[in-house]
Amino acid sequence: MVQKYQSPVRVYKKPFELVMAAYERRFPTCPLIPMFVDSDVLSEHQSEDGATHCIERRCKLDVDAPRLLKRIAGVDFVYFIQKNCLNRRERTLHIESHNETFSNRVIIHELCCYSVHPENEEWTCFEQSASLDIKSFFGFESTVEKIAMKQYASSIKKGKEIIEYYLRELEEEGVTHIPRWTPSLASPSVISLPTRPELPVTPDTTSPPGSSSEPLTGTPDDDQPKMRYLGDLTPLQESCLIRLRQWLQETHKGKIPKDEHILRFLRARDFNMDKAREILCQSLTWRKQHQVDYLLETWNSPQVLQDYYTGGWHHHDKDGRPLYILRLGQMDTKGLVRALGEESLLRHVLSINEEGLRRCEENTKVFGRPISCWTCLVDLEGLNMRHLWRPGVKALLRIIEVVEANYPETLGRLLILRAPRVFPVLWTLVSPFIDENTRKKFLIYAGNDYQGPGGLVDYIDKEIIPDFLGGECMCEIPEGGLVPKSMYRTPEELENEDIRLWTETIYQSASVFKGAPHELLIEIIDASSVITWDFDVCKGDIVFNIFHSKRAPQPPKKDTLGAHGITSPGGNNVQLIDKSWLLGQDYSMVESPLTCKEGESVQGSHITRWPGFYILQWKFHNMPACAATNLPRVDDVLATLQVSSHKCKVMYYTEVLASEDFRSVISHALSLAEALTFHSWLLNPNTLTGFAVVVFIVLMKPH
Repeated sequence: MVQKYQSPVRVYKKPFELVMAAYERRFPTCPLIPMFVDSDVLSEHQSEDGATHCIERRCKLDVDAPRLLKRIAGVDFVYFIQKNCLNRRERTLHIESHNETFSNRVIIHELCCYSVHPENEEWTCFEQSASLDIKSFFGFESTVEKIAMKQYASSIKKGKEIIEYYLRELEEEGVTHIPRWTPSLASPSVISLPTRPELPVTPDTTSPPGSSSEPLTGTPDDDQPKMRYLGDLTPLQESCLIRLRQWLQETHKGKIPKDEHILRFLRARDFNMDKAREILCQSLTWRKQHQVDYLLETWNSPQVLQDYYTGGWHHHDKDGRPLYILRLGQMDTKGLVRALGEESLLRHVLSINEEGLRRCEENTKVFGRPISCWTCLVDLEGLNMRHLWRPGVKALLRIIEVVEANYPETLGRLLILRAPRVFPVLWTLVSPFIDENTRKKFLIYAGNDYQGPGGLVDYIDKEIIPDFLGGECMCEIPEGGLVPKSMYRTPEELENEDIRLWTETIYQSASVFKGAPHELLIEIIDASSVITWDFDVCKGDIVFNIFHSKRAPQPPKKDTLGAHGITSPGGNNVQLIDKSWLLGQDYSMVESPLTCKEGESVQGSHITRWPGFYILQWKFHNMPACAATNLPRVDDVLATLQVSSHKCKVMYYTEVLASEDFRSVISHALSLAEALTFHSWLLNPNTLTGFAVVVFIVLMKPH
């Protein structure tokens, strides 16, 4: 599980040499960095003319952590490796650092760079990226990632303040200009690397570009920030990205998506924060429910798809975008649906989209520019009326709907070649389900029109045009053909397979109505066991409670509930606490109520003190406080079911750990907390103790 952070570019309206002089003043001592103990030089090299100076050090930190934490972790100091390379000729400083301590559990890698502004030589840019790779920690990975990245974002202002402090100090001393390096003036005393390595410095993303708190940063009128690998963004767009990411870090307790992923949803809604946030949260919930993040590792394509699905990846187009080719006219859509079912086809298409995202990341690194979408080439030769088979069209429309909702702005261009006469009929059926912005990316060629000027060669290099389109490049995409009827499955078999794939998730869905909470029963045999939970509030606001009872509640009357329509394929509603039960007498509350807002993701645990029956309850938020002792039953709820605002939906997963298993988890968590404390110190030494406490609270407390 790798979490990445890419900062926006910070612009200091000062020359590179002056910024380096301010940077140098932080060393060998700095009142804002009080905890450095020592460092050993591992290697050092300086060019003969003094233009470049590289030094690598092993740095020692005295972590100001609780003594108990140090004793449990078995360390008194932590170490990290840092390599600084200053190039005075090119006017750049590159800083690379990674942790040595706890590297078998947590890998922290950070890259920083000071360079000259590309449009103004008298300004200096700073940019930084970091990655946090947390190994398996028994389900705590998402929690730890969120803590670390939130702490990372909250600490970035510190680095800006240090540089600004010394720039002001230089100005007060009358130092407003430092000459640039030339071979004749080469001297190690001019802008040399510090005797002690720096802590990673990050730009401030806590306020919009051009605000009054950024006196050294360009304003929207004279500086357009650029995010490496994200493309050109206006100050307003950059601010929207930062604010939406910060909102996710504060409210979404699951894994935070990458900036590229957030940006796609912002672009899909023209950077309307509220609309983008809504569809992004829905998509994150969908990905979590169906474990889409693990689809590439878990999905095994059936043999019939490998033989008869006529699509595959094929090099890239002239813009560096991954190229996907689909020979739709050669595909037996009816045969595939009859042999596999709708869900298997959907899973396969989702795996293609996930592979496309991975290829975009790879091509971004290869070409050194942002590549966030791919090109799709659809060959329609052979398309006829058999492709308009109604169940096949229905499956196609559903696939388009799911892809549109969860992979916005991933299609850069769609080239439709050799469109036959029947194509307008299919287009009339499909086009209303395609977003208008997506339809603008369609280029349609009838017959052999694609071979001339303005055709395929304008978008794809001639050397990689597939052989079946008149090119010389061999394409390994299956030729398709009719799926043998012997592979067809009965409707009952297909229905069972669709249900299996649809429900193949560790999460369950439940509906919560006003006056009708959803309740889950857990029987505990051994005291000191641990109940863990992970749930998302998909719709509405709810209150989460945990109760304990010595006697088991009566099982719900499923037939009665179903007769009133509360159960549904997308969720269920189960009530266990009898309305005659009295709180404090028949059952007791063991955790304080937790109010959760729509879109929130909540993880927690509870160490059981007694054996017996524990009831996890999700309740409508506006329910009166006294309702916990006198819960209305189904008959009292019927009148409220017509009011959509009185319905909530949650998606949840629970697990019970034995006490001995939990002790093992705590042992690993303590070591993890120490490692993350080290990471926090790298970012902001003043927050060290507080961060250690936060890690303990999140890992040990239920919420």
